[in-house]
Amino acid sequence: MVVVPASLAEFSQILGSLPGPDKTARAAAEAREPQLTKPAGSLGRLEELAHWLAAWQGRHPPRVERAHCLVFAGNHGVASRGASAFPPEVTVQMVANFRAGGAAINQLCRASGVDFEVIELELDRPTADFTQGPAMSEEECVRAIVTGMQAVPDDIDLLTLGEMGIANTAAAAAVCLGLYGGTASDWTGPGTGLSGAALDRKTELVAAGAEANKALLGDPLQALRCLGGRELAAIAGAVVAARLKRVPVLLDGFICCAAAAPLASVAPHALDHCRVAHGSAEPGHRRLVARLGGPAPLLDLGMRLGEASGATLAVPLCRAAAACHGGMATFAEAAVSESPPVA
Repeated sequence: MVVVPASLAEFSQILGSLPGPDKTARAAAEAREPQLTKPAGSLGRLEELAHWLAAWQGRHPPRVERAHCLVFAGNHGVASRGASAFPPEVTVQMVANFRAGGAAINQLCRASGVDFEVIELELDRPTADFTQGPAMSEEECVRAIVTGMQAVPDDIDLLTLGEMGIANTAAAAAVCLGLYGGTASDWTGPGTGLSGAALDRKTELVAAGAEANKALLGDPLQALRCLGGRELAAIAGAVVAARLKRVPVLLDGFICCAAAAPLASVAPHALDHCRVAHGSAEPGHRRLVARLGGPAPLLDLGMRLGEASGATLAVPLCRAAAACHGGMATFAEAAVSESPPVA
Protein backbone atom coordinates (compact mmCIF):
# COMPACT_ATOMS: atom_id res chain seq x y z
CA MET A 1 0.00 0.00 0.00
CA VAL A 2 1.36 3.41 -0.99
CA VAL A 3 1.48 5.90 1.89
CA VAL A 4 0.15 9.27 0.74
CA PRO A 5 1.48 12.63 1.97
CA ALA A 6 -0.40 15.16 4.07
CA SER A 7 1.80 18.08 3.02
CA LEU A 8 4.33 19.08 0.37
CA ALA A 9 7.05 18.56 2.97
CA GLU A 10 5.95 14.94 3.39
CA PHE A 11 5.83 14.52 -0.39
CA SER A 12 9.38 15.84 -0.57
CA GLN A 13 10.42 13.28 2.05
CA ILE A 14 8.92 10.49 -0.07
CA LEU A 15 10.97 11.75 -3.01
CA GLY A 16 14.08 11.51 -0.90
CA SER A 17 13.57 7.81 -0.19
CA LEU A 18 12.37 6.36 -3.50
CA PRO A 19 13.39 2.77 -4.26
CA GLY A 20 16.07 2.27 -6.88
CA PRO A 21 16.18 -0.18 -9.78
CA ASP A 22 16.37 -3.91 -9.23
CA LYS A 23 20.04 -4.50 -9.99
CA THR A 24 19.65 -8.28 -10.09
CA ALA A 25 16.92 -8.12 -12.73
CA ARG A 26 18.86 -5.61 -14.80
CA ALA A 27 22.02 -7.72 -14.58
CA ALA A 28 20.08 -10.77 -15.75
CA ALA A 29 18.78 -8.80 -18.74
CA GLU A 30 22.24 -7.54 -19.60
CA ALA A 31 23.65 -11.06 -19.33
CA ARG A 32 20.99 -12.56 -21.59
CA GLU A 33 21.22 -9.91 -24.31
CA PRO A 34 24.56 -11.01 -25.86
CA GLN A 35 23.35 -14.61 -26.00
CA LEU A 36 20.36 -13.87 -28.24
CA THR A 37 20.47 -14.84 -31.91
CA LYS A 38 21.32 -11.45 -33.38
CA PRO A 39 24.39 -9.27 -33.81
CA ALA A 40 25.23 -7.27 -30.71
CA GLY A 41 23.29 -4.00 -30.62
CA SER A 42 21.26 -4.83 -33.71
CA LEU A 43 17.91 -4.12 -32.03
CA GLY A 44 19.10 -0.67 -31.04
CA ARG A 45 17.02 1.03 -28.38
CA LEU A 46 14.73 -1.99 -28.00
CA GLU A 47 17.58 -3.67 -26.14
CA GLU A 48 17.93 -0.83 -23.64
CA LEU A 49 14.15 -0.71 -23.24
CA ALA A 50 14.11 -4.37 -22.24
CA HIS A 51 16.81 -3.77 -19.63
CA TRP A 52 14.95 -0.71 -18.33
CA LEU A 53 11.69 -2.64 -18.04
CA ALA A 54 13.39 -5.46 -16.14
CA ALA A 55 15.11 -3.08 -13.75
CA TRP A 56 11.97 -1.14 -12.85
CA GLN A 57 9.51 -4.04 -12.89
CA GLY A 58 11.93 -5.88 -10.63
CA ARG A 59 11.82 -9.12 -12.62
CA HIS A 60 13.48 -10.93 -15.46
CA PRO A 61 12.37 -11.40 -18.11
CA PRO A 62 10.21 -8.27 -18.24
CA ARG A 63 6.71 -8.38 -19.66
CA VAL A 64 4.15 -5.86 -20.89
CA GLU A 65 0.84 -7.66 -20.73
CA ARG A 66 -1.25 -5.09 -18.88
CA ALA A 67 -0.64 -1.45 -19.76
CA HIS A 68 -2.80 1.27 -18.25
CA CYS A 69 -3.40 4.85 -19.41
CA LEU A 70 -4.34 7.61 -16.98
CA VAL A 71 -5.48 10.99 -18.26
CA PHE A 72 -6.03 13.71 -15.66
CA ALA A 73 -8.21 16.73 -16.45
CA GLY A 74 -8.15 20.12 -14.77
CA ASN A 75 -9.13 23.73 -15.41
CA HIS A 76 -6.97 26.83 -15.04
CA GLY A 77 -7.91 30.29 -13.83
CA VAL A 78 -5.43 31.92 -16.18
CA ALA A 79 -7.58 30.73 -19.11
CA SER A 80 -9.88 33.68 -18.44
CA ARG A 81 -7.00 36.02 -19.28
CA GLY A 82 -6.54 34.77 -22.85
CA ALA A 83 -4.01 31.97 -22.33
CA SER A 84 -5.76 29.65 -24.78
CA ALA A 85 -7.69 29.74 -28.03
CA PHE A 86 -10.52 27.81 -26.33
CA PRO A 87 -12.70 28.43 -23.25
CA PRO A 88 -12.50 26.24 -20.11
CA GLU A 89 -15.82 24.61 -21.01
CA VAL A 90 -13.95 22.60 -23.62
CA THR A 91 -12.21 20.64 -20.85
CA VAL A 92 -15.56 19.39 -19.59
CA GLN A 93 -16.71 18.62 -23.13
CA MET A 94 -13.54 16.68 -23.90
CA VAL A 95 -13.84 14.63 -20.72
CA ALA A 96 -17.34 13.67 -21.87
CA ASN A 97 -15.85 12.72 -25.24
CA PHE A 98 -13.23 10.54 -23.50
CA ARG A 99 -15.95 8.78 -21.54
CA ALA A 100 -17.96 8.24 -24.72
CA GLY A 101 -14.94 6.74 -26.46
CA GLY A 102 -14.73 9.40 -29.15
CA ALA A 103 -11.30 10.94 -28.63
CA ALA A 104 -8.00 10.13 -30.27
CA ILE A 105 -6.69 8.55 -27.08
CA ASN A 106 -9.61 6.11 -27.00
CA GLN A 107 -8.71 4.88 -30.47
CA LEU A 108 -5.00 4.66 -29.65
CA CYS A 109 -5.67 2.70 -26.47
CA ARG A 110 -7.87 0.25 -28.38
CA ALA A 111 -5.28 -0.13 -31.11
CA SER A 112 -2.45 -0.61 -28.59
CA GLY A 113 -4.29 -2.87 -26.14
CA VAL A 114 -4.11 -0.35 -23.29
CA ASP A 115 -6.70 0.09 -20.54
CA PHE A 116 -7.98 3.69 -20.37
CA GLU A 117 -9.16 5.87 -17.51
CA VAL A 118 -9.86 9.60 -17.31
CA ILE A 119 -9.96 11.36 -13.94
CA GLU A 120 -11.37 14.86 -13.65
CA LEU A 121 -10.20 17.17 -10.88
CA GLU A 122 -12.76 19.77 -9.76
CA LEU A 123 -13.46 21.03 -13.26
CA ASP A 124 -16.17 23.31 -11.93
CA ARG A 125 -13.58 25.09 -9.79
CA PRO A 126 -10.59 26.26 -11.85
CA THR A 127 -7.31 27.02 -10.16
CA ALA A 128 -6.62 30.63 -9.26
CA ASP A 129 -5.14 33.00 -11.82
CA PHE A 130 -1.41 32.50 -11.30
CA THR A 131 -0.61 36.02 -12.48
CA GLN A 132 -2.10 37.20 -9.19
CA GLY A 133 -0.48 34.64 -6.86
CA PRO A 134 -0.36 30.88 -6.35
CA ALA A 135 -2.60 28.77 -8.58
CA MET A 136 -3.34 26.39 -5.69
CA SER A 137 -3.20 26.41 -1.94
CA GLU A 138 -0.96 23.75 -0.45
CA GLU A 139 -4.03 21.77 0.55
CA GLU A 140 -5.38 21.84 -3.01
CA CYS A 141 -2.05 20.83 -4.48
CA VAL A 142 -1.55 17.96 -2.06
CA ARG A 143 -5.11 16.77 -2.65
CA ALA A 144 -4.41 16.59 -6.38
CA ILE A 145 -1.09 14.80 -5.80
CA VAL A 146 -2.86 12.23 -3.63
CA THR A 147 -5.55 11.76 -6.30
CA GLY A 148 -2.80 10.92 -8.76
CA MET A 149 -1.07 8.56 -6.36
CA GLN A 150 -4.26 6.69 -5.58
CA ALA A 151 -5.20 6.36 -9.26
CA VAL A 152 -2.30 4.04 -10.15
CA PRO A 153 -3.65 0.48 -10.23
CA ASP A 154 -1.92 -2.50 -8.70
CA ASP A 155 -0.66 -5.33 -10.90
CA ILE A 156 0.03 -3.36 -14.07
CA ASP A 157 3.19 -3.71 -16.14
CA LEU A 158 3.40 -0.24 -17.66
CA LEU A 159 1.74 3.13 -17.07
CA THR A 160 1.14 5.89 -19.60
CA LEU A 161 0.28 9.38 -18.36
CA GLY A 162 -1.42 12.33 -20.00
CA GLU A 163 -3.67 15.31 -19.41
CA MET A 164 -6.50 17.48 -20.63
CA GLY A 165 -6.99 21.08 -19.56
CA ILE A 166 -7.54 24.32 -21.44
CA ALA A 167 -4.56 26.67 -20.82
CA ASN A 168 -2.36 23.92 -19.42
CA THR A 169 0.42 24.59 -21.93
CA ALA A 170 0.62 28.03 -20.29
CA ALA A 171 0.85 26.35 -16.89
CA ALA A 172 3.53 23.97 -18.15
CA ALA A 173 5.53 26.84 -19.61
CA ALA A 174 5.25 28.76 -16.34
CA VAL A 175 6.41 25.75 -14.31
CA CYS A 176 9.44 25.36 -16.59
CA LEU A 177 10.22 29.07 -16.35
CA GLY A 178 9.96 28.84 -12.57
CA LEU A 179 12.22 25.79 -12.42
CA TYR A 180 14.86 26.62 -15.01
CA GLY A 181 14.71 30.34 -15.68
CA GLY A 182 15.33 31.88 -19.06
CA THR A 183 12.59 33.94 -20.64
CA ALA A 184 8.89 33.22 -21.01
CA SER A 185 9.30 33.02 -24.78
CA ASP A 186 11.81 30.17 -24.31
CA TRP A 187 9.04 27.99 -22.90
CA THR A 188 5.78 29.33 -24.36
CA GLY A 189 4.38 27.85 -27.56
CA PRO A 190 1.16 27.85 -29.57
CA GLY A 191 -0.62 25.16 -27.54
CA THR A 192 -4.01 24.77 -29.20
CA GLY A 193 -3.00 27.03 -32.07
CA LEU A 194 -2.22 30.54 -30.86
CA SER A 195 -0.11 32.82 -33.02
CA GLY A 196 0.67 36.50 -33.42
CA ALA A 197 -0.79 38.82 -30.79
CA ALA A 198 -2.58 35.94 -29.03
CA LEU A 199 0.70 34.07 -28.55
CA ASP A 200 2.34 37.27 -27.34
CA ARG A 201 -0.45 37.63 -24.77
CA LYS A 202 0.07 34.05 -23.58
CA THR A 203 3.80 34.67 -23.23
CA GLU A 204 3.13 37.80 -21.18
CA LEU A 205 0.87 35.82 -18.85
CA VAL A 206 3.54 33.15 -18.33
CA ALA A 207 6.09 35.84 -17.47
CA ALA A 208 3.62 37.54 -15.13
CA GLY A 209 2.94 34.27 -13.35
CA ALA A 210 6.62 33.65 -12.67
CA GLU A 211 7.06 37.22 -11.48
CA ALA A 212 4.02 37.12 -9.18
CA ASN A 213 5.26 33.94 -7.48
CA LYS A 214 9.04 34.44 -7.62
CA ALA A 215 9.49 34.54 -3.85
CA LEU A 216 8.37 30.90 -3.61
CA LEU A 217 10.06 29.40 -6.65
CA GLY A 218 13.24 28.28 -4.90
CA ASP A 219 11.34 25.12 -3.95
CA PRO A 220 10.47 23.03 -7.03
CA LEU A 221 7.28 21.72 -5.43
CA GLN A 222 6.19 25.30 -4.84
CA ALA A 223 6.69 25.91 -8.56
CA LEU A 224 4.24 23.07 -9.18
CA ARG A 225 1.77 24.53 -6.65
CA CYS A 226 2.04 28.15 -7.69
CA LEU A 227 2.24 27.81 -11.47
CA GLY A 228 0.84 24.39 -12.30
CA GLY A 229 -2.63 22.96 -12.09
CA ARG A 230 -4.47 20.10 -10.49
CA GLU A 231 -3.87 17.76 -13.44
CA LEU A 232 -0.15 18.51 -13.38
CA ALA A 233 0.00 17.82 -9.65
CA ALA A 234 -1.93 14.57 -10.15
CA ILE A 235 0.56 13.46 -12.82
CA ALA A 236 3.41 14.14 -10.38
CA GLY A 237 1.65 12.00 -7.78
CA ALA A 238 1.06 9.18 -10.25
CA VAL A 239 4.73 9.18 -11.27
CA VAL A 240 5.77 8.71 -7.64
CA ALA A 241 3.15 6.05 -6.89
CA ALA A 242 4.27 4.10 -9.95
CA ARG A 243 7.84 4.18 -8.66
CA LEU A 244 6.72 2.86 -5.29
CA LYS A 245 4.74 0.07 -7.00
CA ARG A 246 7.60 -0.83 -9.38
CA VAL A 247 5.75 0.22 -12.51
CA PRO A 248 7.71 1.80 -15.38
CA VAL A 249 6.15 4.99 -16.77
CA LEU A 250 5.86 6.47 -20.26
CA LEU A 251 5.53 10.25 -20.09
CA ASP A 252 3.63 12.07 -22.80
CA GLY A 253 4.62 15.47 -24.20
CA PHE A 254 5.37 18.95 -22.88
CA ILE A 255 2.71 19.25 -20.19
CA CYS A 256 3.24 15.77 -18.80
CA CYS A 257 7.01 16.25 -18.65
CA ALA A 258 6.59 19.68 -17.05
CA ALA A 259 4.42 18.05 -14.38
CA ALA A 260 7.17 15.52 -13.65
CA ALA A 261 10.07 17.99 -13.85
CA PRO A 262 9.74 19.33 -10.27
CA LEU A 263 10.27 15.78 -9.00
CA ALA A 264 13.64 15.58 -10.73
CA SER A 265 14.56 19.00 -9.35
CA VAL A 266 13.95 17.71 -5.81
CA ALA A 267 15.51 14.26 -6.32
CA PRO A 268 17.81 13.84 -9.37
CA HIS A 269 16.92 10.17 -9.92
CA ALA A 270 13.17 10.55 -9.38
CA LEU A 271 12.39 9.99 -13.07
CA ASP A 272 14.75 7.09 -13.76
CA HIS A 273 11.74 4.74 -14.01
CA CYS A 274 10.24 7.00 -16.71
CA ARG A 275 10.87 7.37 -20.40
CA VAL A 276 9.76 10.30 -22.53
CA ALA A 277 7.55 8.65 -25.12
CA HIS A 278 7.65 11.25 -27.89
CA GLY A 279 9.11 14.60 -28.83
CA SER A 280 6.23 17.05 -28.93
CA ALA A 281 5.95 19.74 -31.60
CA GLU A 282 5.35 22.21 -28.75
CA PRO A 283 8.70 24.07 -28.86
CA GLY A 284 9.38 24.10 -25.14
CA HIS A 285 9.36 20.32 -24.97
CA ARG A 286 12.73 19.89 -26.69
CA ARG A 287 14.31 22.32 -24.26
CA LEU A 288 12.68 20.55 -21.32
CA VAL A 289 13.81 17.08 -22.43
CA ALA A 290 17.36 18.40 -22.65
CA ARG A 291 17.12 19.80 -19.13
CA LEU A 292 15.80 16.52 -17.76
CA GLY A 293 18.85 14.83 -19.24
CA GLY A 294 17.47 11.34 -19.85
CA PRO A 295 17.42 9.31 -23.07
CA ALA A 296 15.95 10.90 -26.19
CA PRO A 297 12.20 10.49 -26.74
CA LEU A 298 11.21 7.12 -28.18
CA LEU A 299 9.13 8.60 -31.01
CA ASP A 300 9.16 11.83 -33.00
CA LEU A 301 5.94 12.19 -34.97
CA GLY A 302 5.30 15.94 -34.86
CA MET A 303 2.40 15.46 -32.42
CA ARG A 304 1.16 17.99 -29.85
CA LEU A 305 -2.23 16.62 -28.85
CA GLY A 306 -1.69 15.64 -25.24
CA GLU A 307 -4.18 13.10 -23.87
CA ALA A 308 -1.31 10.59 -23.38
CA SER A 309 -1.48 10.02 -27.14
CA GLY A 310 2.28 9.85 -27.71
CA ALA A 311 2.83 7.82 -24.55
CA THR A 312 0.25 5.24 -25.60
CA LEU A 313 1.74 4.99 -29.08
CA ALA A 314 5.03 3.94 -27.45
CA VAL A 315 3.49 0.98 -25.61
CA PRO A 316 3.90 -1.39 -28.60
CA LEU A 317 7.61 -0.54 -28.65
CA CYS A 318 7.91 -1.66 -25.05
CA ARG A 319 5.90 -4.80 -25.79
CA ALA A 320 8.20 -5.54 -28.72
CA ALA A 321 11.28 -5.00 -26.59
CA ALA A 322 10.05 -7.39 -23.90
CA ALA A 323 8.90 -9.97 -26.46
CA CYS A 324 12.22 -10.03 -28.28
CA HIS A 325 14.24 -10.15 -25.11
CA GLY A 326 12.24 -12.91 -23.50
CA GLY A 327 11.20 -14.90 -26.57
CA MET A 328 14.24 -15.05 -28.82
CA ALA A 329 16.37 -18.17 -28.76
CA THR A 330 19.93 -17.98 -27.56
CA PHE A 331 22.81 -19.01 -29.80
CA ALA A 332 23.13 -22.21 -27.81
CA GLU A 333 19.41 -23.06 -28.02
CA ALA A 334 19.30 -22.47 -31.75
CA ALA A 335 22.65 -24.13 -32.45
CA VAL A 336 23.82 -20.98 -34.20
CA SER A 337 27.46 -19.98 -34.08
CA GLU A 338 28.06 -16.74 -32.20
CA SER A 339 30.95 -15.96 -34.54
CA PRO A 340 29.81 -16.48 -38.13
CA PRO A 341 32.47 -18.12 -40.28
CA VAL A 342 34.51 -15.82 -42.49
CA ALA A 343 33.89 -16.47 -46.20
